[in-house]
Amino acid sequence: MSFLNFNKNKKVYNETQNNGARLITFVEPKNVISEQFRTLRTNIEFSGELVDNFQIIMITSPEMSDGKTMVSSNLAVTWAQAGKKVLYVDADLRRPTAHSTFDLWNTNGLTTILAKGDQPREIVKKTFIENLEVLTSGPVPPNPSELLGSNRMTPLVKWMRNNYDIIIFDVPPVLAVTDAMVLRQHTDGVVITVKIGKTLKANIKRTVENLKMADTKILGVVERVDRKEEKDSAYGYGYGYGYGETK
Repeated sequence: MSFLNFNKNKKVYNETQNNGARLITFVEPKNVISEQFRTLRTNIEFSGELVDNFQIIMITSPEMSDGKTMVSSNLAVTWAQAGKKVLYVDADLRRPTAHSTFDLWNTNGLTTILAKGDQPREIVKKTFIENLEVLTSGPVPPNPSELLGSNRMTPLVKWMRNNYDIIIFDVPPVLAVTDAMVLRQHTDGVVITVKIGKTLKANIKRTVENLKMADTKILGVVERVDRKEEKDSAYGYGYGYGYGETK
Protein backbone atom coordinates (compact mmCIF):
# COMPACT_ATOMS: atom_id res chain seq x y z
CA MET A 1 0.00 0.00 0.00
CA SER A 2 1.40 3.39 -0.94
CA PHE A 3 0.90 6.54 1.10
CA LEU A 4 1.35 10.23 0.49
CA ASN A 5 2.84 11.78 3.61
CA PHE A 6 3.80 15.29 4.66
CA ASN A 7 4.78 17.18 7.79
CA LYS A 8 3.22 20.14 9.55
CA ASN A 9 3.60 21.80 12.91
CA LYS A 10 1.46 20.33 15.67
CA LYS A 11 -0.59 23.49 16.21
CA VAL A 12 -2.41 22.92 12.90
CA TYR A 13 -3.99 19.80 14.37
CA ASN A 14 -4.88 21.13 17.78
CA GLU A 15 -8.37 19.67 17.54
CA THR A 16 -10.37 19.04 20.68
CA GLN A 17 -13.83 17.98 21.59
CA ASN A 18 -14.75 21.59 22.36
CA ASN A 19 -13.16 23.30 19.35
CA GLY A 20 -13.97 20.84 16.59
CA ALA A 21 -11.67 20.01 13.69
CA ARG A 22 -9.23 22.38 12.04
CA LEU A 23 -10.48 23.23 8.54
CA ILE A 24 -7.07 23.63 6.98
CA THR A 25 -8.56 23.22 3.48
CA PHE A 26 -10.65 26.35 4.06
CA VAL A 27 -8.22 28.47 6.08
CA GLU A 28 -5.18 27.70 3.93
CA PRO A 29 -6.36 26.26 0.59
CA LYS A 30 -2.90 26.58 -0.95
CA ASN A 31 -1.18 24.74 1.89
CA VAL A 32 0.48 21.42 1.03
CA ILE A 33 -1.89 19.74 3.49
CA SER A 34 -4.89 21.07 1.58
CA GLU A 35 -3.44 19.66 -1.61
CA GLN A 36 -3.05 16.33 0.15
CA PHE A 37 -6.75 16.30 1.01
CA ARG A 38 -7.61 17.10 -2.62
CA THR A 39 -5.50 14.15 -3.69
CA LEU A 40 -7.35 12.01 -1.17
CA ARG A 41 -10.67 13.22 -2.59
CA THR A 42 -9.60 12.26 -6.12
CA ASN A 43 -8.43 8.81 -5.02
CA ILE A 44 -11.74 8.16 -3.29
CA GLU A 45 -13.58 9.14 -6.47
CA PHE A 46 -11.47 6.63 -8.42
CA SER A 47 -12.21 3.92 -5.86
CA GLY A 48 -15.93 4.66 -6.13
CA GLU A 49 -16.12 4.48 -9.93
CA LEU A 50 -17.39 0.90 -9.83
CA VAL A 51 -20.14 1.76 -7.35
CA ASP A 52 -23.56 2.58 -8.77
CA ASN A 53 -24.84 5.99 -7.69
CA PHE A 54 -21.71 6.74 -5.64
CA GLN A 55 -22.78 9.51 -3.24
CA ILE A 56 -22.63 8.51 0.43
CA ILE A 57 -19.24 7.98 2.07
CA MET A 58 -18.79 6.84 5.66
CA ILE A 59 -15.63 7.95 7.47
CA THR A 60 -14.77 5.85 10.51
CA SER A 61 -11.84 4.40 12.42
CA PRO A 62 -10.95 1.40 14.58
CA GLU A 63 -10.43 3.44 17.76
CA MET A 64 -11.13 6.88 19.21
CA SER A 65 -8.83 9.80 18.36
CA ASP A 66 -7.64 8.33 15.05
CA GLY A 67 -8.44 11.53 13.13
CA LYS A 68 -11.72 10.60 11.42
CA THR A 69 -13.36 13.99 12.07
CA MET A 70 -10.34 15.89 10.76
CA VAL A 71 -10.43 13.81 7.59
CA SER A 72 -14.20 13.85 7.04
CA SER A 73 -14.66 17.59 7.57
CA ASN A 74 -11.76 18.58 5.32
CA LEU A 75 -12.86 16.16 2.63
CA ALA A 76 -16.29 17.76 2.72
CA VAL A 77 -14.69 21.16 2.18
CA THR A 78 -12.63 19.95 -0.80
CA TRP A 79 -15.69 18.52 -2.54
CA ALA A 80 -17.57 21.78 -1.95
CA GLN A 81 -14.63 23.74 -3.34
CA ALA A 82 -14.80 21.52 -6.44
CA GLY A 83 -18.36 22.69 -7.05
CA LYS A 84 -20.22 19.70 -5.62
CA LYS A 85 -23.27 20.22 -3.44
CA VAL A 86 -22.15 18.58 -0.20
CA LEU A 87 -23.87 17.51 3.00
CA TYR A 88 -21.72 16.75 6.04
CA VAL A 89 -23.59 14.57 8.54
CA ASP A 90 -22.38 14.39 12.14
CA ALA A 91 -23.53 10.84 12.87
CA ASP A 92 -21.31 10.55 15.94
CA LEU A 93 -24.18 10.96 18.37
CA ARG A 94 -21.95 10.22 21.36
CA ARG A 95 -19.15 12.76 20.84
CA PRO A 96 -20.48 15.28 18.27
CA THR A 97 -18.15 17.98 16.93
CA ALA A 98 -19.66 19.39 13.71
CA HIS A 99 -21.41 22.26 15.50
CA SER A 100 -18.08 23.35 16.96
CA THR A 101 -16.18 22.88 13.70
CA PHE A 102 -18.65 24.93 11.65
CA ASP A 103 -19.77 27.32 14.43
CA LEU A 104 -23.41 26.21 14.49
CA TRP A 105 -26.14 25.69 17.06
CA ASN A 106 -26.82 22.07 17.98
CA THR A 107 -30.26 22.41 19.55
CA ASN A 108 -31.67 20.23 16.76
CA GLY A 109 -30.17 17.92 14.18
CA LEU A 110 -30.02 14.27 13.19
CA THR A 111 -31.45 13.07 16.50
CA THR A 112 -34.51 15.33 16.31
CA ILE A 113 -35.23 14.18 12.76
CA LEU A 114 -35.04 10.52 13.76
CA ALA A 115 -36.79 10.87 17.12
CA LYS A 116 -39.45 13.49 16.37
CA GLY A 117 -39.88 13.34 12.61
CA ASP A 118 -38.60 16.88 12.00
CA GLN A 119 -38.25 17.78 8.32
CA PRO A 120 -34.59 17.65 7.23
CA ARG A 121 -34.84 20.75 5.03
CA GLU A 122 -35.72 22.75 8.15
CA ILE A 123 -32.90 21.25 10.21
CA VAL A 124 -29.94 21.19 7.80
CA LYS A 125 -27.77 24.28 8.26
CA LYS A 126 -25.83 26.36 5.78
CA THR A 127 -22.18 27.06 6.55
CA PHE A 128 -19.68 29.80 5.77
CA ILE A 129 -18.38 27.56 2.96
CA GLU A 130 -20.14 27.76 -0.39
CA ASN A 131 -21.85 24.50 -1.47
CA LEU A 132 -21.41 22.91 1.97
CA GLU A 133 -24.31 22.28 4.35
CA VAL A 134 -24.22 20.44 7.66
CA LEU A 135 -26.59 18.20 9.55
CA THR A 136 -25.41 18.45 13.13
CA SER A 137 -25.98 15.59 15.55
CA GLY A 138 -28.65 17.29 17.63
CA PRO A 139 -28.96 16.63 21.38
CA VAL A 140 -27.08 13.54 22.56
CA PRO A 141 -29.66 10.73 22.93
CA PRO A 142 -29.70 7.81 25.39
CA ASN A 143 -30.01 5.30 22.51
CA PRO A 144 -27.77 6.31 19.56
CA SER A 145 -27.62 2.93 17.83
CA GLU A 146 -31.38 2.44 18.02
CA LEU A 147 -32.02 5.88 16.56
CA LEU A 148 -29.59 5.33 13.68
CA GLY A 149 -31.27 2.02 12.93
CA SER A 150 -34.81 3.37 13.11
CA ASN A 151 -37.29 3.34 10.23
CA ARG A 152 -36.92 7.10 9.72
CA MET A 153 -33.32 6.70 8.56
CA THR A 154 -34.28 5.19 5.20
CA PRO A 155 -36.45 8.10 3.95
CA LEU A 156 -33.90 10.56 5.36
CA VAL A 157 -31.11 8.95 3.33
CA LYS A 158 -33.33 8.99 0.23
CA TRP A 159 -33.90 12.73 0.77
CA MET A 160 -30.14 13.26 1.06
CA ARG A 161 -29.47 11.44 -2.21
CA ASN A 162 -32.10 13.52 -3.99
CA ASN A 163 -30.72 16.84 -2.78
CA TYR A 164 -26.91 16.50 -2.67
CA ASP A 165 -24.07 15.30 -4.88
CA ILE A 166 -21.89 14.05 -2.02
CA ILE A 167 -22.91 13.07 1.52
CA ILE A 168 -20.26 12.39 4.15
CA PHE A 169 -21.13 10.52 7.33
CA ASP A 170 -18.76 11.05 10.26
CA VAL A 171 -19.47 8.02 12.47
CA PRO A 172 -18.02 6.58 15.71
CA PRO A 173 -15.19 4.02 15.68
CA VAL A 174 -16.18 0.55 14.50
CA LEU A 175 -14.82 -1.30 17.52
CA ALA A 176 -16.14 1.10 20.15
CA VAL A 177 -19.88 0.91 19.41
CA THR A 178 -22.24 -0.61 16.81
CA ASP A 179 -23.23 2.69 15.15
CA ALA A 180 -20.94 2.31 12.11
CA MET A 181 -22.23 -1.20 11.41
CA VAL A 182 -25.81 0.03 11.68
CA LEU A 183 -25.20 2.84 9.18
CA ARG A 184 -23.07 0.92 6.68
CA GLN A 185 -26.19 -0.36 4.85
CA HIS A 186 -27.05 3.22 3.87
CA THR A 187 -23.60 4.10 2.50
CA ASP A 188 -21.81 3.42 -0.79
CA GLY A 189 -18.38 2.88 0.74
CA VAL A 190 -16.24 3.46 3.81
CA VAL A 191 -12.91 5.16 4.40
CA ILE A 192 -10.96 4.01 7.48
CA THR A 193 -8.66 6.41 9.31
CA VAL A 194 -5.82 5.10 11.46
CA LYS A 195 -3.08 6.74 13.48
CA ILE A 196 0.35 5.21 13.12
CA GLY A 197 1.98 4.54 16.49
CA LYS A 198 -1.38 4.53 18.24
CA THR A 199 -3.94 2.40 16.44
CA LEU A 200 -3.31 -1.26 17.21
CA LYS A 201 -2.73 -3.44 14.15
CA ALA A 202 -5.02 -6.09 15.63
CA ASN A 203 -7.80 -3.49 15.84
CA ILE A 204 -7.25 -2.39 12.25
CA LYS A 205 -7.53 -6.01 11.14
CA ARG A 206 -10.68 -6.54 13.21
CA THR A 207 -12.22 -3.38 11.75
CA VAL A 208 -11.58 -4.50 8.19
CA GLU A 209 -12.87 -8.01 8.90
CA ASN A 210 -16.07 -6.67 10.50
CA LEU A 211 -16.77 -4.40 7.55
CA LYS A 212 -16.03 -7.09 4.97
CA MET A 213 -18.27 -9.57 6.78
CA ALA A 214 -21.05 -7.00 6.46
CA ASP A 215 -20.32 -6.74 2.72
CA THR A 216 -19.19 -3.12 3.02
CA LYS A 217 -17.02 -1.66 0.26
CA ILE A 218 -13.77 -0.32 1.73
CA LEU A 219 -12.66 2.59 -0.43
CA GLY A 220 -9.29 3.05 1.25
CA VAL A 221 -7.30 3.84 4.36
CA VAL A 222 -6.14 7.25 5.53
CA GLU A 223 -2.98 7.03 7.59
CA ARG A 224 -2.21 9.70 10.16
CA VAL A 225 1.45 9.88 11.05
CA ASP A 226 2.77 11.44 14.26
CA ARG A 227 6.53 11.68 14.50
CA LYS A 228 8.65 13.43 17.09
CA GLU A 229 11.88 14.67 15.73
CA GLU A 230 14.18 16.31 18.25
CA LYS A 231 12.31 19.37 19.60
CA ASP A 232 9.53 19.39 17.07
CA SER A 233 6.43 17.34 16.43
CA ALA A 234 5.15 16.49 12.98
CA TYR A 235 1.87 15.24 11.66
CA GLY A 236 0.94 13.74 8.34
CA TYR A 237 -1.83 12.15 6.36
CA GLY A 238 -1.64 9.61 3.58
CA TYR A 239 -3.95 7.59 1.44
CA GLY A 240 -3.68 4.02 0.20
CA TYR A 241 -5.98 2.05 -2.06
CA GLY A 242 -7.86 -0.88 -0.55
CA TYR A 243 -6.28 -2.67 2.32
CA GLY A 244 -3.16 -4.82 2.54
CA GLU A 245 -2.30 -7.70 4.84
CA THR A 246 -2.23 -6.87 8.54
CA LYS A 247 0.18 -8.90 10.63
